[in-house]
Amino acid sequence: MTTNHFSRRTFLQLSASAGMLAALGQLKVAEAAQAADYKALVCIFLFGGNDGHNTVIPLSQSEYAAYAGKRGSLALSGNQLLPITTTTGGQYALHYGLAEMQPLFQQGKLAVVANTGILNEPTTLQQYQQKAVPLPTQLFSHSDQIVQMQAGVPSTSASSGWGGRIADLVQASNANTTFPVSVSFNGSALFVAGQSVPGTNLQPGNSLDQYAMGSGWPQSAIDARYNAQKQMVALNHSNRLIAAADKVMSDTHQLNSIMKGASGGNLATVFPNTQLGNQLKEVARFINLRSQTNAGRQVFFCGLGGFDTHSGQDYNQWVLLQQVSQAMKAFYDATVEMGVANKVTTFTSSDFGRSLQPSGTGTDHGWGSHYLVMGGGVNGQQIYGSFPVFDTTSQSYKPDAFVDNRGVLLPSTSIAQYGATLAKWFGAADAQLDGLFPELVKFPVRDLGFML
Repeated sequence: MTTNHFSRRTFLQLSASAGMLAALGQLKVAEAAQAADYKALVCIFLFGGNDGHNTVIPLSQSEYAAYAGKRGSLALSGNQLLPITTTTGGQYALHYGLAEMQPLFQQGKLAVVANTGILNEPTTLQQYQQKAVPLPTQLFSHSDQIVQMQAGVPSTSASSGWGGRIADLVQASNANTTFPVSVSFNGSALFVAGQSVPGTNLQPGNSLDQYAMGSGWPQSAIDARYNAQKQMVALNHSNRLIAAADKVMSDTHQLNSIMKGASGGNLATVFPNTQLGNQLKEVARFINLRSQTNAGRQVFFCGLGGFDTHSGQDYNQWVLLQQVSQAMKAFYDATVEMGVANKVTTFTSSDFGRSLQPSGTGTDHGWGSHYLVMGGGVNGQQIYGSFPVFDTTSQSYKPDAFVDNRGVLLPSTSIAQYGATLAKWFGAADAQLDGLFPELVKFPVRDLGFML
């Protein structure tokens, strides 16, 4: 006969399904009325550096010819191009993997923010070449640029992300709840870490069930273990570390009850069973819990890797962008179903863009790239920022658009401007934006205009 001994340490080990619950030590389920207003920002980070040159393509005759000439074997053509027309008549195309995004663009629910990246200040080609202005540290490095794009500052020493700092600024809208309001469903993410609002990391599909409580026989034994754990974590321990761990576990029990008992999971929208689809499905479930949690503002982070396409880009990017498009469309449909399409804005970001000139069957690391912004609150069917001109004979051609002959884009729009536009829509006052993005004061345009 085997005897199982369940100590405090064993209980904590067996409760590993709680995942990475960085912020749950502050949870207190609210009892006040539902927040009168609700908004959410959802960041989709494309890890590896998505190729913006083949995400959005110019379609005017001269521009497409110039693009195809420079892009070489990686140029998209024929049914690989999904035509879109801006409100001003501009002719562009989306990558054929973004089939679900094409109608959203034409319906005004999707916008493109062109040639965006991390910058210290507006920078010309000459200034870049002569290093006449400060440049972001460790350009073209994945690890460094991921940190900088999520931090919103051109330094790898940041300790908070711009999503978390936006959550800091709107804490008054979350006064009736301490339910997690800045959440990553893609592991630990700097983006959701605020200076006062903690970032929470949760696993998609995990309702925080306790493994030690959900298996075995008889049921009376399972119930006894569950009740014993609740009693153990309710003890007022004098050791601060143990007390904090007990508080996290106690909060886990409360969250488990909310997430399993509430109606938030009963959405009719079907999400694709993919990595990103499952993350966005969980975001939708959290948003649908807003009447129970009383959250007024929430920030979410999702991610998908594989965009470091040094080889096999034509197939690999198609597969990845298909996943992005299908998951984003399902999520948008879910926001319509929940009646919050105008209150939820989803946007993409990445380490950096890639070179226009191919390197074998792939591309090299770049800098500026094009990003998508989706939602009912988006001033869509437009391309914002400065889209690069490829035709060198055009009067609109700007040599400053590229930093070298490989076609690496020199960003014309800063991540600070991108984030500040979203933050302003989210509820941040204009006077707060400089503290949110310290480099913003150096840019003449603070609001890019892509939000209504």
